[in-house]
Amino acid sequence: MKLHHPSNTGYFITPYYYSSRSNRYAQVLDPATHEYLGTIPLCAQTEVQAAIAAASDAYQEWRQCSANHRAEQLQILAGSIERSIERNLEIARLLSRETGTPLSRAINELAQCPQILRRYAQQVEEHAVSGHSTAQQSVLYEPYGVSVHILSSNSAILLMCQTVAAALAAGNSCIIKPAQSATLCSLKFSEHFNALLPGLVCCVPGDASTAQLLVQSPSTQVVAFTGSVAAGNAVAVTCAELMKPCLLETDGSSSLIVSTHSPLEIAAAYAAQATFHFKREKQHSVQRLFVVDEVHDHFVDLCLEHLEKLRLAQHLGEIQMTPLSGETAHNKVIRLICDASTKGATLICGGRVPSEQPIGWFYEPTIITGVNNEMAILHEVCPGPVTAIVRARDFSHALQLANDSSPNAQSSLFSSDIKEVIAASEQLEANTLWINPPPFNEQKPSSSALSLSGPDNSFRRSGLDVFRRTKRLIVHVPHET
Repeated sequence: MKLHHPSNTGYFITPYYYSSRSNRYAQVLDPATHEYLGTIPLCAQTEVQAAIAAASDAYQEWRQCSANHRAEQLQILAGSIERSIERNLEIARLLSRETGTPLSRAINELAQCPQILRRYAQQVEEHAVSGHSTAQQSVLYEPYGVSVHILSSNSAILLMCQTVAAALAAGNSCIIKPAQSATLCSLKFSEHFNALLPGLVCCVPGDASTAQLLVQSPSTQVVAFTGSVAAGNAVAVTCAELMKPCLLETDGSSSLIVSTHSPLEIAAAYAAQATFHFKREKQHSVQRLFVVDEVHDHFVDLCLEHLEKLRLAQHLGEIQMTPLSGETAHNKVIRLICDASTKGATLICGGRVPSEQPIGWFYEPTIITGVNNEMAILHEVCPGPVTAIVRARDFSHALQLANDSSPNAQSSLFSSDIKEVIAASEQLEANTLWINPPPFNEQKPSSSALSLSGPDNSFRRSGLDVFRRTKRLIVHVPHET
């Protein structure tokens, strides 16, 4: 049965919603108020097969289109998204209410989507013009087929647009499995793809079982995953067993190293913002701080001062503190803080649910010191506003501690000593190293930061190649006898 809105507990195959026959459903609640937002199906075999069948049919037609035609369609789609002001506002509101993202950031996230579509349209046009050939050899790019996009709730719409745009530009059809906590906004955003071929983009709500059905199907050919390490491991194992191409981008933790040669005031201000305001934006979030002993106590005092300033600004309505994504994240933060406390860490401030916000998955901004390698908070991703500060004997010890606290997606360093900068660049085991990162505007993160899920983003580095394979043609011309 065709439906017309995501709140009707359906799944989406362009250009229609369809009712689900699944007997499993999940309620969507606002993490800030626990207000009921809707019910989503946890789609099973029937819905998955329907989406795959539609995507497979659409792929056969889409793959026959020239690269220039696909680029033209993406350019048209980008313009259509820009003009759909009312729909985008509805999507931004859903994104804000589902995930706890401030509305201003949600609107800014939507504004980046047309730029992403145009970037991939331009890339596929350039490849179509340049070609890769010699007199007797040619390399052709071909799409894989039906692509599966398993997404997290961090920058949910932005990352969906990023991976889907790349897959479409390369000639694939797309099936999206959004995060449960970002399903309604993902379904609504999928309506933007109605201008394309029927069935070319599908959105199938569900859980880990739904994702496995999509990955295990012999009728899907490539997988793009973002999310937790545990879920990524499960997807990677399945793809490896099936020899199915897969690119995974899992959640990692970011570290900050403060040396004796740091501008401490700037470093403390940066740490406060990166810890307490950007937990949902991987490119800014910092979870672990390694501070050289000589400046440790002064740095902690400065962090407290900046935290008080942020609290004052919050009460003045200038900064919006966001809730955690849900009960699971809330319980994990409590567990990590309790573990650290029982093992000797010192709670400087926070460490509890704010009394003025008893409803919703809020947690007070927290600073703990005396953290060591025996504590789980140095080895797990903490989804809450927690600053875990480790005292290092010297700079070399700080580098060692940062490397031991895996996984590190990225590291930042505050130091004006060129020798320390060189040592960090050579020794730190992280995908990205920021040296003396500049202050950022809390209300308006840069467009370059929002254009991806992070500076270490695997999809940005791989681009179109995630969703296409090469075919090498070798032409042998026999000599005349």
